[in-house]
Amino acid sequence: MPILPFLSFVLISSFTPGPNNFMAVSFANRYGFRNTLSFCTGVGTGFFLIAVICSFFNRALIEVLPIIETPLTLVGVFYMLYLAYKTFTSSPSKEEPSAKADKNLFIVGTLMQFINPKAILYGIAVVSTFLLPYYSSYVSYTLFCLFLGIVGICSTITWSLFGSILQNYLARYQTVFNIVMGLLLVYSAFAILIG
Repeated sequence: MPILPFLSFVLISSFTPGPNNFMAVSFANRYGFRNTLSFCTGVGTGFFLIAVICSFFNRALIEVLPIIETPLTLVGVFYMLYLAYKTFTSSPSKEEPSAKADKNLFIVGTLMQFINPKAILYGIAVVSTFLLPYYSSYVSYTLFCLFLGIVGICSTITWSLFGSILQNYLARYQTVFNIVMGLLLVYSAFAILIG
């Protein structure tokens, strides 16, 4: 597996603005950092579950129909290019999520991944592009999925801790940030096609 493109894709997809990170900022502002940790853990658990489901479902499809592996890889590459385009053209969001406060933020964080298109497409892309072509062991899939869950926790904790600082910084340097993140995603996509 090409490690640098894998890590670039995972880190960029996890740490760039999205529903999880915006909600982490919002919950930290409303309930405080300590109370938001359960939401962050829920996000990581949700990422883990989505990645596990994608791994086992895609592996079963590939074992039954080996011809599907190339299209799945291409879908992952095109999704990375789409994310690069969206990153290049994105602008800072002033909207805050209007979710009602829930007492159990862990459940909110976990279940939100199953309705979060970014999380679902991320799971499909990372599994079909980086895991399935290089690994066939269910233990390997589980370990990589655990890693993805940990990265999800780290990203939401980061946004919880530094949300206001990052928002101010990104508002001033949004264009530079978008260009760097977009170029890293394009690099990741083309590294998969070449490698």
